[in-house]
Amino acid sequence: MPVLDILRAAFTNKFGGEPTMIIRAPGRVNLIGEHTDYNDGFVMPMAIDRAVWIALRPRPDEFMVVYSVDYDNIAEMSLSEMVHRQQPWAEYMKGVAWAMQEAGMALRGWEGVVGGDVPRGAGLSSSAAIELATARALTAVSDLDWNPADMARISQRAENEWVGVKCGIMDQMISAAGVAGSALLIDCRTLKTQTAPLPFGTAVYVMDTTTRRGLVESAYNERREQCEQAAAYFKVKALRDITIEELEAAKGDLDPLVYRRARHVVTENSRTLQAAGVLPLDDAVMFGKLMNASHTSLRDDFEVTNDALNQIVECAQEHPACFGARMTGAGFGGCAVALIAADQAESFAQHVSACYQSKTGLTPALYLCLPSAGASVVDSTE
Repeated sequence: MPVLDILRAAFTNKFGGEPTMIIRAPGRVNLIGEHTDYNDGFVMPMAIDRAVWIALRPRPDEFMVVYSVDYDNIAEMSLSEMVHRQQPWAEYMKGVAWAMQEAGMALRGWEGVVGGDVPRGAGLSSSAAIELATARALTAVSDLDWNPADMARISQRAENEWVGVKCGIMDQMISAAGVAGSALLIDCRTLKTQTAPLPFGTAVYVMDTTTRRGLVESAYNERREQCEQAAAYFKVKALRDITIEELEAAKGDLDPLVYRRARHVVTENSRTLQAAGVLPLDDAVMFGKLMNASHTSLRDDFEVTNDALNQIVECAQEHPACFGARMTGAGFGGCAVALIAADQAESFAQHVSACYQSKTGLTPALYLCLPSAGASVVDSTE
């Protein structure tokens, strides 16, 4: 049954009647520019055709009452008494409401049903999708203006300060501001964006290793601290502000581990800008080479891959349809992404599935993904 049909039926079952509004916010896959966003750098994600959906209607009081079809669980959240509860999925929603009120926004209550088809923990940013869906819902029922960049920053604050994950801005920004039919080059310092259409005749395959990581418990925050150490050495705001020549000149003075973390970020920023430069030329070959180099850097310098990610990337790179492949997301498990010749998609998927199963004994989940629009109200009777 389609997601929207499931949500409408669940809404009628839980609340009676019909929802007055349907909200959609997409997950994302990052083509290149990994672990650069919290270093004020450059990223090139695309919103994908997998999303978190909310079917809702306004309430006359100050409560958000939300039923999750994915967790078969209901949460009641008071907008005037924001406290943590033992419902992790609801904390992302509550955190957004908290951050919006901290920004001075007057919010109204609503009741709804949330669900979606973004795989959780896979590196496709299901957390940002639920945050931006919540932000879009709250702005709609509260008659507030929708500003994608502002709402991305608010949602990032929710994840940083309420949930406790020191994520950068990329995931929230692409879920808020995605453009149908195109990836986006995002400057994570200014939040300026530039459309980045895929090379002609190519397609994007997301390859889920089916191995998972928990961001809060992982080494993600540790990597961020190491980057901050390097920036402090150079007395700059972020690693975006140093060149590879400056980094190499200081190699002898830096802790070797901190140096390697910084080398990844500095070179990854360069690769991302190079990738943006070759897109107008439809140069899929060079774009793929940059993706491959990104994976090598993430594996060796930033050390955020795992065996499963390395294996599935190798399987993808073996196939003649593949221009390039790399891990995507925070790492330590989850997904990889490949740019391929679109007319060989079926052969590519069959090869990767068989190869990965042979190497690991695991069955991957493979998704052919299309660039989609950012968070939006897709249906409303208001």
